[in-house]
Amino acid sequence: MDNTGYITLTRQSGLMREMQIVANNIANSATTGYRQEGLVFSEYVQGMRGGPSLSMGHGNVRETSFVQGTLTQTGGTYDFAIEGDGFFLIQTPEGERVTRAGSFSPNGQGDLVTPDGHAVLDAGGAPVFVPPGVRALSVSPDGSISADGAFVGQIGLVEPVDRTTLIREGGVMFSSDAGFEPSDTARILQGFVEESNVDPIGQLARMIEIQRAYEMGQDFLNSEDERVRRAMDAMLKSN
Repeated sequence: MDNTGYITLTRQSGLMREMQIVANNIANSATTGYRQEGLVFSEYVQGMRGGPSLSMGHGNVRETSFVQGTLTQTGGTYDFAIEGDGFFLIQTPEGERVTRAGSFSPNGQGDLVTPDGHAVLDAGGAPVFVPPGVRALSVSPDGSISADGAFVGQIGLVEPVDRTTLIREGGVMFSSDAGFEPSDTARILQGFVEESNVDPIGQLARMIEIQRAYEMGQDFLNSEDERVRRAMDAMLKSN
């Protein structure tokens, strides 16, 4: 295969990865707290001594959008949304993770947990406890929890020390090797959830663009294959 074929193949593989990402975005357009993903393409250029340079496009870096999603009022006592930058801190078997999905509930022990059963943590890294039998529970914008008028704890709001180190895990959760620190700017809204920040119409349009670009590349590869076959046939006949 010549350089032209290799260049086209790298482009096709990148487009295929982007198509998978866009399809996943569309599938999660109704998932609470989901963050839209994109693919960043880079160019690899190699200079040839005494000849032309070789340039290849490579899509290998995923980019996450942290634009605020729509805040929808549910009225649920244990539904929370974050306004501004910040995340809820969650304890998982693999370690601390963060998320924007704030649909929680108390478990049998009174700990506030995610739908997957992971404990919601306070700013100090301890599980948030809700006393059983509470008649009225309210959460202030800074995360302070009052049960029947008495302070019982505080939901932690954190930010990654370095947002570029965030790694997506489990759809709506993220990890970071750099760790997390308390957020001073975010605030909690009780009785709300943050919807996915996916733009479904934009993603559908992008899917069509990717499909057309991929088909164009495939047509080019088929034409190149046919051209090589004809050239080989002509050489064999001439011999």
